Amino acid sequence: MKLLSTIKDAELIMQTLQQGEVIAYPTEAVLGLGCDPDNKDAVHKLLELKKRSVDKGLILVAKTYSQLLPYVDDAKIPMYMRTEIFSSWPGPVTWLLPAAKQAPKWVTGDSDFIAVRVSQHLVVSQLCELFGKPLISTSANVSGLKPAINAEQLYQQFNKTLLLVDGILGGANKPSQIRHGISGQTIRDN
Repeated sequence: MKLLSTIKDAELIMQTLQQGEVIAYPTEAVLGLGCDPDNKDAVHKLLELKKRSVDKGLILVAKTYSQLLPYVDDAKIPMYMRTEIFSSWPGPVTWLLPAAKQAPKWVTGDSDFIAVRVSQHLVVSQLCELFGKPLISTSANVSGLKPAINAEQLYQQFNKTLLLVDGILGGANKPSQIRHGISGQTIRDN
């Protein structure tokens, strides 16, 4: 299945992201909300939609680890964890890695770490390739409500003008596992 079936689709997605808007898209388990992680206003729109505090931080999802390098302090990742981290990608494991000094606080929240994942989902991978960098990735739901898994559920919680990128869910039953990149500790199990 081709996500970007026409140039027009790709142009609309790019224009929406470049204008600082939030998009919805399928992920491994649920619909996700995403935006440009470097656009503070876009991230705050996303947080407002979710009714979520900026202090909690957000996940960045990417096509490749190299897309994440501007946000991660790679030199601080211990050698003893590198194989475990990099062999889990692409896949459904989000790692808390040391944040680069220039990583936006509206992404890291109150932490010196940043949550990152290299996705194996075709739509997510294509979106990051199209945009040329990672996207914010968070479940498409108002905090405290069940994440949307289809357009009807998405639009019950959010404005019908929210752009929903075409595609299918990846078949996972739960959100990605979250692990700490220094200790290896599991923070959230899938």
